[in-house]
Amino acid sequence: MRIVSLLPSATEVICGIGLRDQLVGVTHECDYPTDVADLPKVTKTLIPTDASSREIDDLVRERLKTKAALYSLDIEVLERLQPDLIVTQALCDVCAVAEDEVRDAACSLPSSPRVINLEPTCLDDVMQCIRLVGEASGCEAEGAAYVDSLQQRIAAVARRSESIQSRPSVMMLEWIDPPFNAGHWSPELVAIAGGREAIGVAGQRSVTTPWQTIVDADPEVIVIACCGFSVARTLEDIPILRSYPGWDSLACVQADRVSIVDGSAYFSRPGPRLVDSLEILAHTLHPHVHPLPDGLSAATRVKSTL
Repeated sequence: MRIVSLLPSATEVICGIGLRDQLVGVTHECDYPTDVADLPKVTKTLIPTDASSREIDDLVRERLKTKAALYSLDIEVLERLQPDLIVTQALCDVCAVAEDEVRDAACSLPSSPRVINLEPTCLDDVMQCIRLVGEASGCEAEGAAYVDSLQQRIAAVARRSESIQSRPSVMMLEWIDPPFNAGHWSPELVAIAGGREAIGVAGQRSVTTPWQTIVDADPEVIVIACCGFSVARTLEDIPILRSYPGWDSLACVQADRVSIVDGSAYFSRPGPRLVDSLEILAHTLHPHVHPLPDGLSAATRVKSTL
């Protein structure tokens, strides 16, 4: 089977099941596992590489008005690859190729590929998506085994959290300029890790959050997981965060409990590494209860002042 992935999390699912040798095309953003970097790229982006966070947000909002995605298919590459299976998503309206464009392209290909849409909004959905990819690729047993291994790790974190008496209020911040809370699976991760989400609601979309709402919630911990941003890129926006009124008076700032995690690699990718995200978050909230697994990097602490 020849498989094309149209989102990074799907690429990780495909490889996690053991189908790396059947993956023939990926997106321009697929970077894990590292050996997928040399595969043909079937997507392009309209986002300038040097765009600021505010410019990216403005561009996203403008595209939402026209219901146009920020990514497009490279039809020539797709035709050359002749896939049997295309894995895409319908969760985010702008962060992947539009569903209609994918289906139109699939119908035009001589190989008549099957298209499956992944649309997870919680951890259980992610596990179901892994099973779906396994079934669609003829590797149902492998998909089920992979899910079982991931669920065992989730259960291990949950068991350790049962002993935690004091659970801090946590704000998962998905964007800085303007501020966004983190919805979908993020509040679920917070709860399993031993915290209480201060603003975001499990299973609901991430939304623009007035800064005053954050000040009023006064979270004891802020974990910044900017969608699509590395830790280094997120650090560039920290002066913007510090400039907001009332920043210095927040409980999390006073207690030096503001951290940055890699949103691009972990928290904003609804795939297998959400389990890594859970383990990183758990260690961030309760380092004496949750050890950091080998191979994972601890969250980066943000200094309260310059």
